[in-house]
Amino acid sequence: MKFIVSSEKLLKELQILGGIINNTNTLPILNNFLFHLNTNQLILSASDLETSMSSSIDVESNDKGMIAIPAKLILDTLKTFPDQPLTFIKSDKNTIEISANSGKYSLAYFDGEEFPKPIQVKDPANTKISGNLLGKAIDSTLFASGNDDLRPIMSGVFFQFYDNEIIFVATDAHKLVKYKRLMESTTIEKTEFIVPKKPLQLLRGILQDVEKDVTIEFNENNAVFLFKNYSLNCRLIDGKYPNYEAVIPKENPNVLKINRLSLLNSIKRVSIFSNKTTHQIKLKMAGTELHISAEDIDFSNKAEERLDCDYKGDDMEIGFNSRFILEMLNNIDCDEINLSMSLPNKAGIISPIDNEDKAEDITMLVMPVMLNE
Repeated sequence: MKFIVSSEKLLKELQILGGIINNTNTLPILNNFLFHLNTNQLILSASDLETSMSSSIDVESNDKGMIAIPAKLILDTLKTFPDQPLTFIKSDKNTIEISANSGKYSLAYFDGEEFPKPIQVKDPANTKISGNLLGKAIDSTLFASGNDDLRPIMSGVFFQFYDNEIIFVATDAHKLVKYKRLMESTTIEKTEFIVPKKPLQLLRGILQDVEKDVTIEFNENNAVFLFKNYSLNCRLIDGKYPNYEAVIPKENPNVLKINRLSLLNSIKRVSIFSNKTTHQIKLKMAGTELHISAEDIDFSNKAEERLDCDYKGDDMEIGFNSRFILEMLNNIDCDEINLSMSLPNKAGIISPIDNEDKAEDITMLVMPVMLNE
C-alpha cells in the first residue's frame, strides 16, 4: 500500500475530522483516523461511535488498502511540515513509513477492519438545504442549547421541516432561540428531529463557504449530512421536544428599540461589576433613556450607564443574567434590535429590526432574574 499526498491537504482534512475524537475513548481504535485507499482516492474517517465523519481527497496511487493511524501522532507530525508531497508506504512490520523532503518517519498502524463502521440510515427520508442556510441556522441557534446530561433533549437543536418553511429551535430553559425561514420551492418532507450538539459544531465549522446543497438523509434514529467531499453520520436524540411555542409570550406591549452594538458594549462594561455568581444586571427604562446597572454587594462593586433609546411602554425595571444577553447580542446580525417585554417576571424577546433577508425570522427569548433590591 503506497500513496503520495499533499501535506497541507491532508492536514486540513484531518484537523476537521479530529473534532470528533474524544479525549477519553472507551475503545483504543477510536483514537485513530481510518485511512481507506482506493487507487487515486483516499477516504479519511473518524468516529466516537455516536458520530462519525469521513472526507475524501485525491492522491497518487494505484493501490488499495485500509489502515488506522494514531490521530495525535499524525496531526502533530503534519503540523510541522511546510506544504510538500508526502509518500506513505505500508511495510510488513506493522508500521507505515512517511517520506518527506527532509527525512523519513515510521509509526505503528492498526488493522483498519477493527475500525467501527458508520451508522447506517435504513429506509431514509431525505431533503436538501443550501449549505449557507444550514450554517446560518446552526450559528443562530446552537449557542442556546443546553449542557445538562439529565435533560439530553435540550442538548441539541430541534429541526422542523414543513412544505414552505424550516424551523430550528434551541433552548436550555434559561434562553431560547427560534430561527424560521420561508422557502419558495422545496423538496422538504414534513418531519422533525433533534440533532446533538457535537455533529452540529462540526458542521458549523465547515459550512460557512458551502453554497451548494447539503443532502440530509434521516430516519427515526439517525441522520447523515452529505455535501462536497464530506459525509457526517450521527445518532439523533430520542424523545419529544418541549412545546417551545407555549413559553414565548405573545403580548409584549413594552418595546425597547436600541442600537445593538451600543447595548452590547454597555452590558460588557457594566457586567464586569456584577455578582460573579448571578451575573445580574438591571435595565431601567423610562421615556428615551435606558439605565443599565450592576452591583456586587459582597465586594462593594457598582456600575451604571445611561443610553439613549426609543422606548414605548410603561416605566419598567427588569433583571437579566448578563451572560445570556451578551450571547444573544453576539449571535444576531443587525444594527438595531427590539427588546419586547410584558412584566418584570416574564421573558424578554430580542428580535432584529433591520434584517435585510425578509424570508428570515429570528426570535430570541431570555428569562429574567429576580432583582436584588
